[in-house]
Formats: sequence, structure tokens, C-alpha cells
Amino acid sequence: MTDQPSQPTAAMIVIGDEILSGRTKDRNAGHLAERLDAVGIALREIRVVPDETSKIVEAVDHLRRLHTYIFTSGGIGPTHDDITADAIARAFERPLIEDPRAIDILEAYYARRELPFTPARRRMTRMPEGAGLIENRVSAAPGFIVDNVHVMAGVPSVFEAMLDAVLPTLKTAQPLTIKTIAADFGEGTFGDALAGVAENHPEVSIGSYPRHDGKRYVAEIVIRGRDQGNVDAAMADVRSMLENLAGVE
Repeated sequence: MTDQPSQPTAAMIVIGDEILSGRTKDRNAGHLAERLDAVGIALREIRVVPDETSKIVEAVDHLRRLHTYIFTSGGIGPTHDDITADAIARAFERPLIEDPRAIDILEAYYARRELPFTPARRRMTRMPEGAGLIENRVSAAPGFIVDNVHVMAGVPSVFEAMLDAVLPTLKTAQPLTIKTIAADFGEGTFGDALAGVAENHPEVSIGSYPRHDGKRYVAEIVIRGRDQGNVDAAMADVRSMLENLAGVE
């Protein structure tokens, strides 16, 4: 299935040594995929990079030219290894500044909590000059936007809050129609026949996802498309294929 010309696409860059080491399990990619899918934005790539400025710059430079939107998660906290803001500034060749709007937000936030606005906390106001702010209703420190790159926190609750703020600003499209049918046998039985069905329905995407039910291999066949009629037609052919193959194993 090819994207319609009007369909926005997206990529995600997950930043952090802790993700690559396995110490932290990423939850943000799945949440982003679900939310974008619901509004018709196709998430096409997810890249995980370490806390290295050059690696972040390389990923941002490459992906922002290919997709409508880029989302990053991680590396905008108060410690020395939070270097995402530095990397985004370098990628766009902009000065890195302490944004006055972000300073006002955090000064007020910590004053309400009767906590000092320390130099470490002030680091969270750093962003490329001219960036737009992303509201953070959880912990106040804003994310930021430069062109099509949305820079957001790695903490899942904050990432989700920032995404809530960002989604209404994005260009969306008609969501995909998605239908699933269970196959009561393994892919080796229906693989060739399913390839034929897919060839006959190039306007939709047909995928097979195997699993073991504890006794044998079975699968789910998922059909995705923007036109309900096309999806229904492909689904009918998949059902017919499975009925013809029943009992082969």
C-alpha cells in the first residue's frame, strides 16, 4: 500500500543510553504510534540513539528531511547528560539560549512549591533561539519545537502530556481502517496464498503476525487501508483463502 500524497508521516528519535542498555524500558514509542495512527499520521521510523550530540544531530538532520513531523523523547532534564537541547541547536545552527518564557514558567512553578530555582532546574529552560514551547501540565518544564521537530521529555507521563498539547496543532488525515482475522494455523500453511491475495489488493496493506498458543503456531492477519470498500474486499478474499486452507495442516 502506498501513502496518499496528503498523508502526513512521522519519525521518532528515542534518546538515551539507559534505553540502549536496557536499564529503562521505552514506553513512549508505543504511545506515540497509537495516538498518531488514530489521527491518520503514519509513524514510519523509530530510531534509538545514545546520549551523544553527534548521533542526535545525525538522526535529526536525516529524518527531518524525510517526514512531516519528528518527535524526540529524552534528554531535556536538569543534569549534565541531558544534551538534547544542545544537539537540536547544533542541527539547526541556532544559538542555544535560556528562553525567557521558560524561565518565567519555571520560576513561578518552583515558587508555588516553595522550592529554589537552582542552576540545575534552570538548565531546563535551554533551547534553540526562536523555538516554540510545548506545554507541560505535569511538571511545568516545557518541551520545544523547531520547524518540524518536536522535542519532548522521556518520562512517560510528561511525554504523554506534551503529546496531548502537540496533537491539536498537527496536520492530520483520515485514519486507517484496520481489520483483523485469526488464522487457526501457521504461516507456513497460508504464506503463499496470502501473497497472492496481497498482490490482488495493492491498495491495502496486509500483514501476518504469528504467535504460539501453547500448543501450536497460529497467526493474526491484519488488513489496513484508507478506503473501507478496499479493506472489506481484501478481508473477504482472506476469509475465503482461510476457508479453503482449513484442515491442510
